[in-house]
Amino acid sequence: MFKLTKTLKSGLRRGILTTAHGRLSTPFYMPDATRGFVKLTDNEAVSRTKTKALVVNTFHLYLQPGLKIIERAGGIHKFMDWSGPLLSDSGGFQVFSLIHKNQQMGKITDDKVIFKSPLDGSKHELTPEKSIQIQFALGVDMMVCLDDCPPNEFSRADLEKAVERTIAWAKRCRIEFDRQVKKRRLSGAKRPLLFSVIQGGAELDLRRHCASELVKIGFDGYGFGARPIDKDGNFLGEVLQVTADAIPKDALRFALGIGTPEDIYRCALMGWDMFDCVIPTREGRHGKLFFLKKFPKYENININNAKFALDFRPINRESRLNELKKHSRAYIHHLFRMNEPLGHKLASLNNLEFYQNFIDNLSNLKDKK
Repeated sequence: MFKLTKTLKSGLRRGILTTAHGRLSTPFYMPDATRGFVKLTDNEAVSRTKTKALVVNTFHLYLQPGLKIIERAGGIHKFMDWSGPLLSDSGGFQVFSLIHKNQQMGKITDDKVIFKSPLDGSKHELTPEKSIQIQFALGVDMMVCLDDCPPNEFSRADLEKAVERTIAWAKRCRIEFDRQVKKRRLSGAKRPLLFSVIQGGAELDLRRHCASELVKIGFDGYGFGARPIDKDGNFLGEVLQVTADAIPKDALRFALGIGTPEDIYRCALMGWDMFDCVIPTREGRHGKLFFLKKFPKYENININNAKFALDFRPINRESRLNELKKHSRAYIHHLFRMNEPLGHKLASLNNLEFYQNFIDNLSNLKDKK
């Protein structure tokens, strides 16, 4: 259940989301635990960064380790030993990306998606109903409808088809979701939240149309579909604002995959509540470390740079994590030179803590007098 508590003049929204595994204050950021883990870290350390919720990937968990193993473990929370809220995506983005990159990997029909596993080439089918069934089997707190997620640069005609398919599939997802809730006798906080995804590329009228039709069906939250940039890398600010404005005020607004600090800041002031992205850990594994300056300004450094070989300052003297305060930048530079996983872990934890601190600063913003 979500309750909006305040909207600032800047557009920033504050609210409380209650789930079966805890409460979350909006806005919030969720690191990606794609395959049931945050890469090269452990959940205890991730929790110490003030991370409260994670995103898992329906597509990848369905393929490996598979639902039978996760169900025997008692659900994804027990399997990965995470006690906080979990959101699962529908698997659609991964499947569609797979097919758009190589049409030999599958095909998209109005009824379902047929695809080959990138792991072993085995053939699979994904329908809106199956996507919802998988997410219930995982036992997550928040789930996302299967949608048709085309690249923004697709033709107008193809974007129109994707929008209509997204709406049709959202209806089927809603029916299956309600069936599963009734079957499992879930109510109150035990009932998961269901999000639909608004598609339409950079076409404002398609975004508005998609949002309007999805609102008629009714969901707990609505997400921004496809990438937030065009083919030239330009931020789609107007598209994001129009999409946010088309979502009811009492519903959650999920900016899927939006994760640079600049974009999170801009989108939060547009009224987006939730964010997820792989940037903190992916960039950390490549030696890029983020540090907060005077909010919203920040800096990032490449710890691989030779100038850090003799930098004996702590990795982050302001950190709450002892390992980031006691280890030096020279040491983590050495770890990266040796390709030691500990270096990747320390960099990832630094970045995860940075993101949560960034969100905390964002949440504490006040209207200017």
